[in-house]
Amino acid sequence: MFFIIGFLIVVGSVLGGYLPHGDIGVLIQPLEVLIILGAAIGALLASSIKPMVGKIAKSFGHIVKGLPYTKASYLELLTLLYSNFRLAKSKGMLALEAHIENPHESAIFHAYPNFMKNHHAVDFICDYLRLMTMGTENPHEFGALIDLDIETHHHEAMAPSEAIQKMADGLPAFGIVAAVLGVVVTMASITEPPEVLGGLIGAALVGTFLGLLLAYGIVGPMATALKNYADGESKYFACIKAGLMAHLQGYAPAVSVEFARKTLYSFERPTFQELEQAVTNAQAV
Repeated sequence: MFFIIGFLIVVGSVLGGYLPHGDIGVLIQPLEVLIILGAAIGALLASSIKPMVGKIAKSFGHIVKGLPYTKASYLELLTLLYSNFRLAKSKGMLALEAHIENPHESAIFHAYPNFMKNHHAVDFICDYLRLMTMGTENPHEFGALIDLDIETHHHEAMAPSEAIQKMADGLPAFGIVAAVLGVVVTMASITEPPEVLGGLIGAALVGTFLGLLLAYGIVGPMATALKNYADGESKYFACIKAGLMAHLQGYAPAVSVEFARKTLYSFERPTFQELEQAVTNAQAV
């Protein structure tokens, strides 16, 4: 939502400042757009591998969505963790086996339908709870493994953002390419009257204008939005890690989820009272 608002402000401000003094028709140069965007997209494809292209295509929906998780998402996650930790504390880690081996048929996991839509998060929690049931007891090794897992996922999630950022970095240069080609066309028409030459020079300069506008007003912010999305996902898994690590070290379920809650940013962190109420409701079910 904020990306769309920002995009409209950028375009509106640029065109609004230009229209009182110029003809907007001069800015409509399809061939300049073809040169700039075509070259930029081609360079992007040339520097990407096949899986990356698919990730980039799928990532555009994330730009509009903004941050992937809200306070409600974290409240649901923390309550789910509490439910699993409580069962493990009361009946032993082996009591979790039936739930983590088939979470889609688990009464615990099914109580949190929004969480179940996040297949990577479901697998993440189940995998590490499974390691605990298998006798993993060393917190340092366990934490290092989770860190490596999160780092790998973050690296993959950041790839579309980095690719789009490189595209943004190249757009001003491709704008200059379009402008230079426009100057070449102008020089070939040097015998034309001044009004014709003026139009050709103006068309050439539009290339530089479009390259800069696309780079800093549209494509660059797209890359930043994708980075924020990837960072938000990493924060979600870091929250899970904090809860798992606390549980592994023997803390009570309520304390373990409090460890996890403390990892969150203030604008998305449920209050202690909100979490306590959610946990109480989960116990009553």
